[in-house]
Amino acid sequence: MSTLSVRQVRFRYLTLYGLRWLPAGLMIPVMILLMQERGLSLSQIGLVATAQGLVVLALELPTGGLADALGRKPVLAVAWVVCLVSLVLFAVADSFWLFALVWALQGVYRALDSGPLESWYVDATLAADPEAEYERGLGWAGTVIGIAIGAGALLSGGLVALGPIGPVSALTLPVLVAIALQAVSIVALVVLLVEHRSAKGLPALRASVVEAPRMVGQAVGLLRRSRVLLALVAVELFWGFGMVTFESLLPVRLSEVVGDADRAAALLGPAGSAAWLANAAGAALTPFLLRRLGAAPAAALMRILQGVTVVGMGLLAGPVGVLVAYLACYTVHGASNPLHMGLLHRQVDGPYRTSVLSLNSMMGQPAGALGAVVLTALADRASVSLAMLVGAVVLALGAPLYLPAWRASRAAGSGADEPATPGEKAPEAAEVVPSGTSPAATGPDGSLAGPAPVAVPTSVPAPAAGAGTRSA
Repeated sequence: MSTLSVRQVRFRYLTLYGLRWLPAGLMIPVMILLMQERGLSLSQIGLVATAQGLVVLALELPTGGLADALGRKPVLAVAWVVCLVSLVLFAVADSFWLFALVWALQGVYRALDSGPLESWYVDATLAADPEAEYERGLGWAGTVIGIAIGAGALLSGGLVALGPIGPVSALTLPVLVAIALQAVSIVALVVLLVEHRSAKGLPALRASVVEAPRMVGQAVGLLRRSRVLLALVAVELFWGFGMVTFESLLPVRLSEVVGDADRAAALLGPAGSAAWLANAAGAALTPFLLRRLGAAPAAALMRILQGVTVVGMGLLAGPVGVLVAYLACYTVHGASNPLHMGLLHRQVDGPYRTSVLSLNSMMGQPAGALGAVVLTALADRASVSLAMLVGAVVLALGAPLYLPAWRASRAAGSGADEPATPGEKAPEAAEVVPSGTSPAATGPDGSLAGPAPVAVPTSVPAPAAGAGTRSA
């Protein structure tokens, strides 16, 4: 796939990953305030934000299949251009319907962007060295995202303090800088991402569009044939549901213990930046966790620990206790995502990699929506603390789903099973299909794929969560 070395692939991946998330950091502090400044109420903001979720849900799998069939670079290029258009429109939007269009475009961007860069990194790394441990790069990516978003948020605050400049309002300045950085990201993508594909031009595009549904079908078929892969993807159901506790309920909980909504909002600004740095620190622990515990046991432990931190947010008295638990939660979150994604990558070969990542990401969409409805209703009718405790239990319930991956890794390590030959199903793993068999040998964030450490909707109009975020 690539003549690059493992180190070169990792450097290019991390550079592009940082550029992808830096505009998000600029947008997070001002997004809601700017829409309010332009006349939208909070309820209207909530309505326009649903446009992204609906578009992502509709396009996530088809676009994942398209990336696997056509290639990661062209799909990413289109995604980042769509993001640029949405940011330009966001800078001038002044009505409900224009903002709805912004969020719909962000949904297109998010669906196209979900998976291809990470899939390129894994496949290019394995092409350079089939024995390479790409989990290290995935862990560093978690560190990069924390630093990029934290730096972007700080820069955004500084720009707001400098503004207004002429006719440009203070809240609009970070958007204009985000537009410039997004344009730089597109140029960097074209230059740095190297992908060798034999088929090009319009015939290849037509063939890829026809091929995409088959790629999606094959990816879904992998879930049916692999208990390991099915269990890993199912983790997203619990993760997506439970993430509502620290994405949406934390600001309400902090307001309760502080006794003043304005003071709580003021605390959340620096706390949000600190949370992303904590997320980066957690991601930096990935190599240590892999060495000491192994991927599956460490991932399961992180699910349980994250539930414990959410319990702390729900029960500890005083703002200091709640914020300490909040930072601990994001530290665990930063470590969780690369562990989970590394396990996921081990279960599928190149041709269907992005489609499987899209399946993984898509699981979090309905789970997050269900969590938002159930937990917020519980908070209204009972208490925020009780809702957070329920979410914490759900987060921890995802831990046993890592057992199949742990058993499979132990079986492989003991040599109890013969290695699977191409086209055969490995024990407790997905069917591995050689890349040569493919006719056309793939996420407050653009949507924060993962943590959203400020009191804004999970998805925001800036490059996307998590953890992966997820992604995770």
